[in-house]
Amino acid sequence: MSQTQTQSNKMGVQPIGKLLFTMALPMTVSMLFQALYNVVDSYFVAQISQDAMNAVSLAFPMQTLLIAFSIGTGVGMSALISRALGEKLPERAQQIAGTGLFLEAATAVLFCLAGFLFGRRFFELQTENSVITTYGGEYLTVVMGICFFLYAQVSMERLLQSTGRTDKSMIIQLVGAVTNIILDPLFIFGYAGFPRMEVLGAAVATVIGQGIAALTGLFLNLKYNPELKGAFRMVRFRGPIAADIYRIGFPSILMQSIGSLTNFCMNQILLGFTEAATAVYGAYFKLQSFIFMPVFGLNNAMVPIISYNYGAGSMERVRKTYRISIASAVCFMGLGAILFFLLPGTLIGIFNPTEEMLNIGVKALRIICLHFPLAGFCIIAGSVCQAIGNPFHSLLISVCRQVVVLLPAAYLFSLTGKLNNVWLCFPLAELVSFILSFLFLRYTIKRAEETISK
Repeated sequence: MSQTQTQSNKMGVQPIGKLLFTMALPMTVSMLFQALYNVVDSYFVAQISQDAMNAVSLAFPMQTLLIAFSIGTGVGMSALISRALGEKLPERAQQIAGTGLFLEAATAVLFCLAGFLFGRRFFELQTENSVITTYGGEYLTVVMGICFFLYAQVSMERLLQSTGRTDKSMIIQLVGAVTNIILDPLFIFGYAGFPRMEVLGAAVATVIGQGIAALTGLFLNLKYNPELKGAFRMVRFRGPIAADIYRIGFPSILMQSIGSLTNFCMNQILLGFTEAATAVYGAYFKLQSFIFMPVFGLNNAMVPIISYNYGAGSMERVRKTYRISIASAVCFMGLGAILFFLLPGTLIGIFNPTEEMLNIGVKALRIICLHFPLAGFCIIAGSVCQAIGNPFHSLLISVCRQVVVLLPAAYLFSLTGKLNNVWLCFPLAELVSFILSFLFLRYTIKRAEETISK
């Protein structure tokens, strides 16, 4: 057997524990660097003012929407490629990759236009604070208007992940994150002869980092991903394949889009109390990325393993993979909850908080972190359903969690006039999500076993 064949088949032959963690380790490391960038980026912006921090926080819902379409398309593309390779259909895998790349590029063009046309308007809908509107408008116009590099970066990462080369995918994220971290202070504060651009500088650094990461990813795919090398000559629209990609990926897109709407509405609820509350909310999302990102790294490593082995008809390996993943995710998220509960002041202190922001943040983090262990289970369970081909279960869970429970609960709690009550919506919503995730996971696995046994 050739080296290429051995590498491409490792998802079907290596011991699950070893396979999962060797694939997850580089992805987790890269995710941690991405989380570090998120915190460092906000740390530098927070040194300007609370208004600057608020501008970045209020831009987050639109950034979430931007990323949702890229990640969702990548999820569908990656799962189908892994399944095709498991079924020994290399030509179909390349066609899927070529179609996925076309869809990513077309979507990026639409978001670029939206960024240039509506970036500032998005902030005018949220606040009358002219400083926040100016900072935020500049930031979002650049991040969205030049989002093609982000879509290219995500595409290159997903192609490598789909064939099990997560170590190469890690390099892409590391290059982008390190570039951003280096450029942030140069462009934000004007160090080393660079122009001082403040919040705009954070956006410029982000886009440059994404561009360098995308070029790195293209090189790595051409050199180290032979199964999909021909995909770059097959970039075109294929209706049936596009439908399959979105059948799997659309629920992910919709889930994250719902998350974008949720963040927008939460910001409006919190602005009804004080602008410091929205700054806390933004800081929380940056901080929680340190806890959630490693789990997403584990999750991203798990998906191609499950897709490959489901395609190969090996349910025993599928079961071992998701069980180990769930146990690991819950344990890690539990440790994260302990950290947030014991050191909330230290964590919020990273963002140069006002006294009001610090007081709000300490109480908020201690309440919100209660849902972390449940979230670990839900993340893995939802992705198992997607990898096997039941993505709408994840969508239904997300709708129930955010639209049916979280937002209505946040609004009702806000009517008490006590800000601390609003944060309770997070553990309440996650409890509902856990119950649904457990039931849907059992149903999905049962149906998968019946399908393979036929």
